[in-house]
Amino acid sequence: MKQTVKRVLAWLAILSCGITLARADVPYAQDLQKDAAAARAVQGVVLLVFVGSHCSYCETALNEFLIPMSGNADYLAKVVMRRVESTGFRELRDFQGRKVSHRKFAGDNGARLTPTVMVFDGEGHQLAKPVVGITTRDYYGVYLDQAIDQGVTKVRAGLGSLLSNGS
Repeated sequence: MKQTVKRVLAWLAILSCGITLARADVPYAQDLQKDAAAARAVQGVVLLVFVGSHCSYCETALNEFLIPMSGNADYLAKVVMRRVESTGFRELRDFQGRKVSHRKFAGDNGARLTPTVMVFDGEGHQLAKPVVGITTRDYYGVYLDQAIDQGVTKVRAGLGSLLSNGS
């Protein structure tokens, strides 16, 4: 517990020194191994939002929920957020270090509909049930928080790699 508090305080100290993004955003995934290392450093999770190129619901998820969350210190202390363009051919390095396109990575992870939000541990194991689509804006933030909290709880309990695929 003491180490967790120390890590959070250290992270917040770094943020208070002005080492933050000029503008909150959810960058495109490029190197999930690096993102996983950053998540492990704060005993947190990697949140991936799978988006489509012309998806108005994806824009809603990003602009009304995920981008504001990405600029919030409470989330920065436990979540590394990245976006994956489900139909795109950008290249990323996956959790195992393999170079794949965003499209292939989305398909390999079963992200068929957009937006889909998945929470992973530092080893690339899915930790919570995916949040698929936006059924109602009133509860979408709650669903995101539940997925994040479920993943963080598992990681901090040391169960991340033991309980994959949301079980």
